[in-house]
Amino acid sequence: MSWGVTDLTVEFGSRRALDGISLQVPAGRVTAVVGGDGAGKTTLMRVQAGVPVPTKGTVRRPESRRLAYMPAASGALGDLTVGENLSFVAQAYRIDDFRTRAAPLLERAALTHFVRRLARDLSGGMRQKLGVIMAMLPDPDLLVLDEPTTGVDPVSRSEVWRLIGSAAAQGAAVLVASAYLDEAERANWVAVLHEGRMLLSGTPAEVAATVPGAVVDTDDPLDRSRAWRRGNRWREWHPDADADGRTPPDLEDAAIVAALADSRRGNG
Repeated sequence: MSWGVTDLTVEFGSRRALDGISLQVPAGRVTAVVGGDGAGKTTLMRVQAGVPVPTKGTVRRPESRRLAYMPAASGALGDLTVGENLSFVAQAYRIDDFRTRAAPLLERAALTHFVRRLARDLSGGMRQKLGVIMAMLPDPDLLVLDEPTTGVDPVSRSEVWRLIGSAAAQGAAVLVASAYLDEAERANWVAVLHEGRMLLSGTPAEVAATVPGAVVDTDDPLDRSRAWRRGNRWREWHPDADADGRTPPDLEDAAIVAALADSRRGNG
């Protein structure tokens, strides 16, 4: 089964948040949506989960009891313990004997020993992991996660992505928005959004291979409007240069170059 959107447009008053987006979200695959602030990632996640109603286009999703959505703020209730949050989800989805289903998820998330701790007293990474396993608890056909690793330390980010991968391995269609281009390389399929439009879509390798011209490492870029920081150095895009012999661009480079190229076309 494949879910997703076709020719999706969403408008809020005079602002167009999404413009003609089409994306397949098949079972057993992690589909990552990346882009900068204002790209439309959260709007796409919310529409796929059921709100808001699109202005135009079609949305394919399972019935509500077979769909789970994790908002960017984890969805965990701070005044409830870890166990109580899971119990709340179990009641909402009418899950019998939820403890049997929750036990392996708690173990996988390293939260077994924190089941009686209030969610508000968890670290940021632990809260996000709790949010993911709350969404996984109903064993949904479609799992929608909005930036589940934002503000999370690198170790917890890896643990969250292991949980995400396990959901897809068990047959769920997983749609995840991410602010971190490096971690999106863990996904099976990546869609790059910019100002509400789809710029690129494909496997991480296919997206990285789309970069026109050359991307070079440098200490002092010639044109900072075409450059971005990578650690202590810079990357600079030369649209008309020969890429032979250059370091191959990665997914992060491809997404940034696509946005730069789109801006150049708009200004042109």
